[in-house]
Amino acid sequence: MAGGKLTPRQKMINLMYLVFIAMLAMNMSKEVLSAFGLMNEKFESSNTSSVQSNQGLLMALDAKASEAKGEFALAAETAHKVEKTTKDFYDYVGTLKTEVLNGFEVDAETGKLPYEEMDKGDNIDSWFVGEGYSPRGNEIIAKIEKYKADMKAALGTDKKYAAILSEIEKKFDLADVKNKEGIADKYLSYHFKGFPAVASIAKLSAWQNDIKKSESDVYSSALGKAAVAAASYSNYQAIVVLDKNAYFQGEAVTGKVVLGRYDENTKPTSVTGAKLDPATGQAKIALTAGGVGEQNIAGQFTFVEDGKTIPLKFAGKYVVVPRPNSATIAADKMNVVYRGVVNPMSISFAGISDKDVTASAPGLSKVGNGKYNMSPGGGTEVVISVSGRMSDGKVATDKRVYRIKGIPGPTGTIRGETGVVKGPKSNLEISTVGAKLEDFDFQVDLNVVGFNFKVTGQPTVVVSGDRLNAQCKSILARCGRGDQVTISEIKTKLVGAGSYLLPRTAPVIFEIQ
Repeated sequence: MAGGKLTPRQKMINLMYLVFIAMLAMNMSKEVLSAFGLMNEKFESSNTSSVQSNQGLLMALDAKASEAKGEFALAAETAHKVEKTTKDFYDYVGTLKTEVLNGFEVDAETGKLPYEEMDKGDNIDSWFVGEGYSPRGNEIIAKIEKYKADMKAALGTDKKYAAILSEIEKKFDLADVKNKEGIADKYLSYHFKGFPAVASIAKLSAWQNDIKKSESDVYSSALGKAAVAAASYSNYQAIVVLDKNAYFQGEAVTGKVVLGRYDENTKPTSVTGAKLDPATGQAKIALTAGGVGEQNIAGQFTFVEDGKTIPLKFAGKYVVVPRPNSATIAADKMNVVYRGVVNPMSISFAGISDKDVTASAPGLSKVGNGKYNMSPGGGTEVVISVSGRMSDGKVATDKRVYRIKGIPGPTGTIRGETGVVKGPKSNLEISTVGAKLEDFDFQVDLNVVGFNFKVTGQPTVVVSGDRLNAQCKSILARCGRGDQVTISEIKTKLVGAGSYLLPRTAPVIFEIQ
């Protein structure tokens, strides 16, 4: 188009082509910038997901370490070292991204950066001096080297992590890189120098993505490595599981021996002390209970792992008890039952569950597991009948006779004191006449509803209630020091027992001081 002598029309056409090509190049440049921006968005979205998924993996590893300990605890220790190393470097790369984005604002409506305007890379020029690095550039290189060194220290020489360390070394290889002219450029220069800001931000997001992937690989490998170690037969515990903990004499003892984590593919080659079921790999126990008392069960599994024979011994105990022929019946506080109060009792049959035990008697009611209340009525004795159904369907029965007694007579009190109470007349005037049951194991409430008031040489005053009336106070006013007042014929009622009066209440004497 530029050769030869051109007409004005041809010159105009050529100029239009030049403008068109320039506009096309400009549009392509914007498209490339936008493409880098979209790539950065995908990296950042992936990084956000990786942070969450890595936290989930670490929590799962910690849970395993707490439950199973052993290999999982060691794996969790390694994982937490890696967590700190990766977080430190990930956050540092985040500061580099902030540096690159200086001067660019996120659009409030779209939530995106102005990718098409990020065609300059001036913000990171401070990383370079001539063909070399500035102090800032050297700092970045040092941070990358520290990240690689810390990961090596955390993962050690374990072959399970060798591939992860190799990948880290490859992705962050700081050796000089040959450009398209075959000239060796320094690592940061080759990847960042002269690039648009949008390309640099995408590259740094890719770094963060590589960091999170390596962290994820470590957690997954740690979980897998610990699980393989935990699955080793040498880490299993053989457990005796009986159908019951105790057996009646002559009853069949049934149960099985299983591994701590039963797997149908986990089958021993042989077993002693039990019968091996080839279909399930379980060792089943079938024997007859011996004498009364504690009995032992013992044996051994034999497994083959990696061509080696691994023995696993098991041991257990069971208790043989005699078949019940009598019930255990006991009053919790005494060997008789008292009329007028609730008597707590415990009733059971040895070797029989409470749900299979039935007890009956007049005034007897069940309040809990093996616990009953007895409220006897009239008469002098009560018969308690008990039956229990055993696991083999047989029924054992028994009965006991308990004597019924009335509540003993209480003792009168003044100011809560019994016997001879001393004090001034003014004290007696305001005191309450009471009663209490001494040496009685039940907590009961008593009310005094009347008494006789007697001073030597003075007429007896019959009082209704539990305090001195006006006539008593008149006589008391004529008494002197050393005179005694006898409170007798005290009428006492049991709270909640209606009009029922207790037996004669012992008197109480008040000596005036």
